[in-house]
Amino acid sequence: MKILVTGGTGLIGRHFIGAFHHKYQFTVLTRNTLKAQQYLPQNIEFIEQLPEQNNFDAIINLAGEPIVDKRWTSAQKKTICQSRWAITEQIVAMITRAITKPRCLISGSAIGYYGETGDASTHEDAQVTQTDFAHTLCKKWEDLALQASDYCRVVLLRTGVVLASDGGALEKMRLPFALGLGGKLGHGQQYMSWIHIDDMIHAIHFSLQINTIEGAINCTSPQAITNEKFTKALGQQVNRPTWFSVPAFMLKSLMGQGAELLLTSQKIYPQKLLSHGFHFNHCDIEHALADLL
Repeated sequence: MKILVTGGTGLIGRHFIGAFHHKYQFTVLTRNTLKAQQYLPQNIEFIEQLPEQNNFDAIINLAGEPIVDKRWTSAQKKTICQSRWAITEQIVAMITRAITKPRCLISGSAIGYYGETGDASTHEDAQVTQTDFAHTLCKKWEDLALQASDYCRVVLLRTGVVLASDGGALEKMRLPFALGLGGKLGHGQQYMSWIHIDDMIHAIHFSLQINTIEGAINCTSPQAITNEKFTKALGQQVNRPTWFSVPAFMLKSLMGQGAELLLTSQKIYPQKLLSHGFHFNHCDIEHALADLL
């Protein structure tokens, strides 16, 4: 199978390619081939622009500016949006004009689509009334990808907090927790929907293989936990106390509107994956952290 990947040097992309580069033939779209070669295996083809015609059996679209690395200024929010929307539009345009269509387009999204869900278990078919930035970003991102559904199967990866040992949220938290400075965020009762990196890449692979999966899938562990429980579990894993807490007003002062991602309660359930027979290897947060740290 020939697979085109955008965002191939990101956390999910490089883990997916690393796990399956002996099984599939990967082409990675990148703005910097030399840099990408440092992150990925040797048998990868790199291109710096999309071809006029589709030459791929599947497309995995993971490109996008990191969403929490910088304060959400107006300019940064525009960058976050356009880095996702523009490449998705270009991919759909390539599929539309192609003589040979791909079998499927697997395109990124996030559980930010749902907004605040409180403590209600939320499935893919939930009715959403949110109009905040995260929902607006994900809604348009998904709608653009779904324009390819006239030509191929489209899967939308509504991804939670991805836990990995070499990047993402866990890497940012490791130092303060190791120093005994870790603590809950706000009141700590907000639900955090997370997924182990291994389950994440196998969910993508599962979506490639199972032709009956289409539309949005929640890429989250079946066991969402509160921020307070996650904080305690991480503190125990690194054998450090978690007495501190970061008040909501301080997070908002430091991060601006982006603090919503840390304070919003999202209890998201992967109903579609489970109903199709997907097996999670890392459901329990304590076992997941022990595997990663």
